[in-house]
Parts: sequence; structure tokens; C-alpha cells
Amino acid sequence: MPVLKKSSLEKANGKSCEDTEALPKLPVPPLPQTMDMYLRCMKHLVTEEQYRKSKAVVERFVAPGGMGEMLQQKLLERREKTENWVHHYWLDDMYLNNRLPLPVNSSPAVIFPRHNFQDVNDHLRFTANLISGVLDYKTMLDLHSLPVDFARGQLSGHPMCMKQYYGLFSSYRLPGSTKDTLVAQESSIMPEPEHIIVACNNQFFVLDVVINFRRLSDGDLFTQLLKIVRLAGNEDERLPPIGLLTSDGRAEWAKAREILMKDSTNRDSLDMIERCMCIVCLDSPTGMELNDTNRALQLLHGGGYDKNGANRWYDKPMQFVVGRDGVCGTICEHSPFDGIVLVQCTEHLLKYMKNSPKKLVRADSVSELPAPRRLRWKCSPEIQGHLGSSAEKLQRIVNNLDFTVYKFKSYGKEFIKKQKMSPDAFIQVALQLAFYRCQRRLVPTYESASIRRFQRGRVDNIRSSTAEALDFVKAMVDGESKKTGSEKMTRLRDAIMAQTNYTILAITGMAIDNHLLALRELAQEQCKELPELFTDEMYLASNRFILSTSQVPTTMDMFCCYGPVVPDGYGSCYNPQPEHILFCISSFRACKETSSTNFAKAVEESLLAMGDLCMKYNTNPQTPLKEKKTGSQNGHKP
Repeated sequence: MPVLKKSSLEKANGKSCEDTEALPKLPVPPLPQTMDMYLRCMKHLVTEEQYRKSKAVVERFVAPGGMGEMLQQKLLERREKTENWVHHYWLDDMYLNNRLPLPVNSSPAVIFPRHNFQDVNDHLRFTANLISGVLDYKTMLDLHSLPVDFARGQLSGHPMCMKQYYGLFSSYRLPGSTKDTLVAQESSIMPEPEHIIVACNNQFFVLDVVINFRRLSDGDLFTQLLKIVRLAGNEDERLPPIGLLTSDGRAEWAKAREILMKDSTNRDSLDMIERCMCIVCLDSPTGMELNDTNRALQLLHGGGYDKNGANRWYDKPMQFVVGRDGVCGTICEHSPFDGIVLVQCTEHLLKYMKNSPKKLVRADSVSELPAPRRLRWKCSPEIQGHLGSSAEKLQRIVNNLDFTVYKFKSYGKEFIKKQKMSPDAFIQVALQLAFYRCQRRLVPTYESASIRRFQRGRVDNIRSSTAEALDFVKAMVDGESKKTGSEKMTRLRDAIMAQTNYTILAITGMAIDNHLLALRELAQEQCKELPELFTDEMYLASNRFILSTSQVPTTMDMFCCYGPVVPDGYGSCYNPQPEHILFCISSFRACKETSSTNFAKAVEESLLAMGDLCMKYNTNPQTPLKEKKTGSQNGHKP
């Protein structure tokens, strides 16, 4: 793909493509402020005895001349020397040090609308058009012509750091025995990739998309995809399903990859995959009812080794799935970029395809195109053993995931806005109420908050399980006869205000999680042994996010989902729309305390109760609630 020099870009665009470098650096919060906030966030979530013990630990940490003061100074020095003082610490902690398999545990999915392909030609024309959209988007990235994002919601209007976009099609997560490596392809070191990898029938094929400096047309791509499908259908040429290895634990896959790398054939195949733009997975029909829940499951894990689970290569950031039965979407390796970047890219692709001419004309050069190349593998008995183990583990992941897509239809974000409340804060309080209904307690909660206002900003955590939220949920569940409606309404407003205030802290770089993480990592570098703050039970509990949540809004007919982050937890990804709210709720069947269906029901009850409370007791402008609908949780169209 063409890459213009910076001077040419400045002439073409009238401004430098590096404008985001003018963004401020991420601030370092004052140490006393963070430690005070940490205590306030945890006080109501632990026993009084544990809190007293942990408070004393904190006081020793922040004492004048103590360990905290020294580490804070080191952090301030690090800020001066780096673009972003937490970036590498956060990346390692959140992703690269994690040894769990990527499917479900780490990689989110975006589900496109279901398509009704009439035949294989229709299926492959759609895929060719999708690939053209990818090439169009990548050209924008290569030319640095992507418009700058601006913040929405709280404190809207700030320009956002754009660096994450440049990892969409030019990075790779390399497995390691103790830590993975995020490899970024730099055009100054190696040429831009000019091929994609197509997975079909668990086989991998090299599809050159730029030949003789010319980008292939939709007709060319369609012709090449037809060749791939025919090659993949040849039973005599079938090779072992090597893609299964990428679904295994990271240490296990790293070991298997080392064995593969001993053979030159395998090294060449791995090199082609690791340097490609993206993976396109031509999936076989699932044979299942294609409701939203089942389509999402196909994206999250492929249905297991005997369905499409081996038709993947999980280390590549962007994998586009186009199933013969119309199941379509994207699954991404999450370490190079956040959810909003993924959504922005996929919405561009859907718009590109929607606006493309429907009739394809084959290019004159189709007969001259070289045939796509099947990647070959030499598999030792040891690799065969790894494949068998990987298949078993993937099946356990498939069987363990308890997942449902639920559409709340009674109202959406417009109703919440008319209550003069933040839709995100309102939904977060509803999630706390739902969890309390299920387990009669609140737990440390993670809500991702973008810090892209700052150089190389990724996310920090909004701690949604506030003391004010606990007061509200207790009033709603435990004190029905004791608290009046107006008292409950006051507590709801207080909970929403607390959530909103913490959100503002997070997006302005003043939340506690990144700060505590950096202090802990600096302590590991600087101290012979870790300060007691970071081995204290309350600190360890504060980092076990039993409720992991994220708002991923879309403007098109698509939605995002992911798995829980702890064995006894829930994942809750939600998409607020004007007249409804879509929830993707996940948990693990192995945990007897969790049930995704029950949690979805509790979310519905909580939102209805909060909506009813607003209608009766909120003095702000109101709008009537729609009549309650109790339809299937799975069969809707978002």
C-alpha cells in the first residue's frame, strides 16, 4: 500500500498527521488523593476488621519519608522521560502477562447483522467486498488521513490520541513462555504487508491483495476466493488444524510454536501469517438456530474444534468471520487497541459495503493472477499431541461459557436523558442493583474509561460499586417498607452523581487503578520486597473484578461482547440505543453462584424499577414508559 512521506501529507492535508502529539501527557495524581480514594472505594466492600487493618497499611505507606513518597517521586521522574508513564505497565498487566487462552478470556467480538447468502458465489462476493473495505480503510491509515476522534459524553469535544488505529492491521501478538510480545510492523524496517490470510476448512491460504503495485478489484478478489474454496475442499490436500494451537494457553502455544519453528516450512508459514494485514475466516454452517446469542458464540469461540474453532488464528488483531450461513463479524486480539477503535473501524467497513455497487464486474486480468498459496505445515508427533490437548481445552471453554444477549425494550437512553441523568451512569447503577438482587452484596467493579485525551492513552477504571450505589440498592431491595419513594429517588440521584464524578476523575487521568498499578510495578523494580500495601488482602480483593463492564455504543446494526475476567464473575457489555438497551452478559457454568440468564432478568427488573421510580418521583421532565414486553432474550434484532 502507498505510504506518503510526512512532508507530502502536510501539503495534502494542510496539517501534520502527527497533530495528536500535541496532546498533553497523562498527569500523575497526588499520592494522598489516590490513597484516600482507594480507602473510600473499598470501605463498604470489606469487613470492618479488614478495613481497619488495611487503613493502617495505607497510613504506613504514605507516611512522610516512607515507601510511597519515594515511589511517587520515581513515578514523577518516569512521567518526564516517557510519552505515557503507565502505558507499558498497563499493557503487560492487562494483556501480555496474562497466560489464559485468548478466546472468551481476552478477545472481544463484534457481531454484524446476519446475512442471507443465496449460494457460495453470493457468500464470496460479500467477502470480496469486505476485503475491499479493509483495503480502503488501510489506505486511509497509510496516508494518515483518518479524521481525528473527539471525546463524547462527559467533557466532550477534546481531541483524542489516534495511535491505536495504526495497530489494527500492522501488529501481532507473539506468544511467550512467561510474557507475550506485541509486535508492531514499522514501514521503515519492513515493507507494508500486501497480503491477507484466508482460513477455510481449517486451512490457511495466502491471498495477495496488491499485485504489481495494483490493488485487486472486487472481481479479482472474488475470483481468488473461489480458487481458495476449491483448494480447501480437496480432501487429499487437508493438513492438520494448526489454528487450534492459537486457542490454547499462552505458555502452551509458545512451546508448540518453538517446536514448529524448527522446520523451515513451518517458519515460512508462520511468517506469512504474522506479517499479514488480517485474517478472513470463511466459516462452515453451524447448524444452529442463528439468534443473536448463538451468532455471538460463533464469534467468541467458533463453537469448538469440531465446528469453526480451528478456523481461526487468535494472535492476529483483526479476524473477519464470514460464515456460509450468514454469521458475520469480527474477533480481535485486544492488546493493540480498545473497543471504540474496533467499532469505528468496523462501522466504516459496513458503511463502505452498504454504499458499494452491488454488481461485480470481473477485471480483465483475472486469468493472469497467480493462484492463492496454501500454507504448509510439518507436524511432528509432539505437535500432534499439542493439537489434541488444544482441542480438548477449547471444548472446555465452549462448554463452560454461559452467555446470553438480552434486549431491554421498555426504554432507552432518550428516556434517561429526559430525567437529566447520564445514560451510562444510570445503567451502571442498574447493574449494581441487579448484582445486589442476585447476591445481596456489591463487589469491585470494572468499567473501562478512555484516557485517549492524553498521549498514548488507553483506559483507566471507573469503580462503579460506590458507597452511594450501595445505599441506593439497599433502599430498593432491603428497605421497601422503610424508605419512601422520594428517599429512594434521592439515593438514586446520589448514586448517579457519585458515578458521574468518578467518571470525570477517570477520563481526566485522576482515577486510582493506573496510579496504583504503576506504583506497584515501580516497587518491583526498585525494592527488594514488595511493600505490604500490594500484598494486603484488601488490595488483592480490589483487583478481582467480579463485575467487568463496558459501554460499547454503535451507530449501526451491530454489537460487541466478551467473557468474564474471573471464574466467579460476570462480563456485561452494553449498547445504549435511543429506545432500547442491549446487554451481552457472560459468566462461567463451573461457578454455581452465577447465571447469565438470572443476571439478565435482574437487570430487567432493576431498570424497570428505576424507570418507575423516576416516573413517580423525579421532578425533572418525564416521558412515558413503553409497555413492558417479555419476549425472548435471544431472538431480537438489535
